[in-house]
Amino acid sequence: MGKFNCRNSILKARGLFLLVATTVAALPAQTFTTLHSFDGTDGAYPSSQLIQATNGGLYGTTVNGGAHLVGVMFRITPNGTLTTLHSFDTTEGYAPEAGVIEGTDGNFYGTTFEGGANGDGTVFKITPSGALTTLHSFDGTDGYLLSSGLVQATNGVFYGTTKGGGANGDGTVFKITSSGTLTRLHSFKGTDGANLYAGLVQAAGGNFYGTTYQGGANNDGTIFKITPSGTLTTLHNFDGTDGSAPEAALIKGTDGNFYGTTSGGGANSDGTVFKITPSGTLTTLHNFDGTDGSSPAGAPVQATNGIFYGTALNGGANGYGAVFSLSVGLGPFVETKPSSGKVGVAVKVLGTNLIGATSVTFNGTAAAFTVKSKSEITTTVPSGAASGIVQVVAPRGTLSSNVFFRVRP
Repeated sequence: MGKFNCRNSILKARGLFLLVATTVAALPAQTFTTLHSFDGTDGAYPSSQLIQATNGGLYGTTVNGGAHLVGVMFRITPNGTLTTLHSFDTTEGYAPEAGVIEGTDGNFYGTTFEGGANGDGTVFKITPSGALTTLHSFDGTDGYLLSSGLVQATNGVFYGTTKGGGANGDGTVFKITSSGTLTRLHSFKGTDGANLYAGLVQAAGGNFYGTTYQGGANNDGTIFKITPSGTLTTLHNFDGTDGSAPEAALIKGTDGNFYGTTSGGGANSDGTVFKITPSGTLTTLHNFDGTDGSSPAGAPVQATNGIFYGTALNGGANGYGAVFSLSVGLGPFVETKPSSGKVGVAVKVLGTNLIGATSVTFNGTAAAFTVKSKSEITTTVPSGAASGIVQVVAPRGTLSSNVFFRVRP
């Protein structure tokens, strides 16, 4: 396990160095700072992205290291002061590959790849001070091997996936409450998909969308939709020509469609970028050919200028991977950090061309704000605000947030 994660981290480190080099070359004014170097005792091999919590701190996990050598959860300030919040042990789960999310109750929720009471992985809750509760230990029948994180739905329940296990051994989709009541929603059986490397994304209608790495009609992976109650629909079966082996989760674009990558297949067998509608119509947007990258293992991200950006694990001019952008004609928007909070909580609104903004509203309720730069506005959740879209009236038009801001009680 440790060797596997070490190798993955090295590969990701190569990709990171390429990203840094590319950014510095394009934007000389930017500076790169190593905020913290792990030494094993405080964690080793962080494989997931950080999240910024409502308290402003950055939180993450490592798959190894810590007091018991099987991973930690940590908090780090923007200036680099790191605190180990919790060192995992095998009884409560180990190797938290996917990182954590902040729940609407202010606690953090995540998964461990293995370990727990049955050795098959866990779902856990950690308070901001580091007190851990194991909410569920998987036993194989309800899934095992969790490499993806959780998503909290609009109903407050958490949803996730497992790589394997379930009734047929090919992975599951599950839901779990904040108190630990777990329900297996679907067991994959190969023909409808197998091996779920990635988590889920919830659409505006309440349904969830995801990918399977293998299985389906051609054993090249699938894209599926599943209702909150567990009714699964296979939206697309990859056949190699349009891609194969999608490792990453889907992301929802501002046009309401979903975007993703396949790590293999396509016209040149080097992977693809694709778009799929909520009803299942798939369009291949790009076929990698090695010279521009190959084997994209992560999902692209849509920046506030409307353009998608992503990485390819291998290929490129030097064979060590590449960073790419893809424009599909979508307009700019704003993004809130964080995406939920109580009245009075400080919020950063990120976007483009924000100088001269005249209004910020939370679902129609006006908020006081300060324009910090062309890409950042600071504000607070106003009294009387309800959950909904955040909008900024800027000189070039009205910009809407890409996701609902959830106002906490």
